[in-house]
Amino acid sequence: MSRISYIFKRIFSMNYTQMFSKIKEVKSKSGKSYIYIVFDMINCGIKYQAGYMDYALFEMYNLNKSQRKTVVTRGINNSFIKHFNDPLYRKFFDDKCTFNSKFSEFLKRDWLDLEKADDKELEAFLLKHAQFMAKPARGMCGKGIEKLNVADFDSASEIKSYLKEKDLTLLEEVVTQHPLMSKLHPYAVNTCRVITLVKDGKSYVVAAYLRIGNGSHVDNFNSGGMVVPIEEDKGEIIYPAINKQSELFEVHPITKVSIKGFKIPIWNDVTELAKKAALIVPQVGLVGWDVAITPKGPLIIEGNDFPGHDIYGLPPHRKDGIGILPKFEKILNS
Repeated sequence: MSRISYIFKRIFSMNYTQMFSKIKEVKSKSGKSYIYIVFDMINCGIKYQAGYMDYALFEMYNLNKSQRKTVVTRGINNSFIKHFNDPLYRKFFDDKCTFNSKFSEFLKRDWLDLEKADDKELEAFLLKHAQFMAKPARGMCGKGIEKLNVADFDSASEIKSYLKEKDLTLLEEVVTQHPLMSKLHPYAVNTCRVITLVKDGKSYVVAAYLRIGNGSHVDNFNSGGMVVPIEEDKGEIIYPAINKQSELFEVHPITKVSIKGFKIPIWNDVTELAKKAALIVPQVGLVGWDVAITPKGPLIIEGNDFPGHDIYGLPPHRKDGIGILPKFEKILNS
């Protein structure tokens, strides 16, 4: 889809009620006039493929032209996906059970496809794992995931009925995270989102983010968690984490562990694992890997063939207003 086609598609599919709500929000934060914001939004949409959500999220109104050019907006992210990810091969990522089969060497945990398993296999899994994770095969953003205890049910058949009713078809062994990651937040597995790009048969780490739980059993930014960039060369956190409500946290509000200054254990192993996994299906060249760190090393929770751009270069995580597009360009131009 060309830039012009993308812009017109967005114009006709916009939620105008939501757009005017964002305009009001921006006016409140910036003090700029409605008319300025409207015309500047249009300008950013045309020049930088930034819709009204991006305009507000990335605070485009506070950036100059040079800074705006460095932001990975929705339109730019979509163009990367279109260019690097062959639709014929995205099937390996769209269904979690299919993904687990293809990338089994990187999972390092037991799992079961309820649609294919017989009753004996289910019983054996439940006998081995008194607690397990149950996921929808095509869920996103951590939605619908449950942590279940076998002891809460009277029988395996009751568990099976419950799972079928909730459409939870993927069962997985609970991941025991590294003590340092657990110290940060013990109620969820705090994963590293590692963005890889495959170019000319070689895989690169473009950017990385730590996703931190905040009282829930999931760490996803869109499901109550927090996110903060990881310095990809050394695995260190130098910024405060942010949640969906734009609240900043230098210290975790529950555990009181410092987020700013936190160092990811065995970071080199994390990035090497992601780069190795990226070459399994090189036809899907841009992937966001969710990597958990355990006492035995890193493992992959899942791979996202349409990694969300909403955590890229958020305002509190930019130096001199510069987004992460230069990181992509550095690899593309190498």
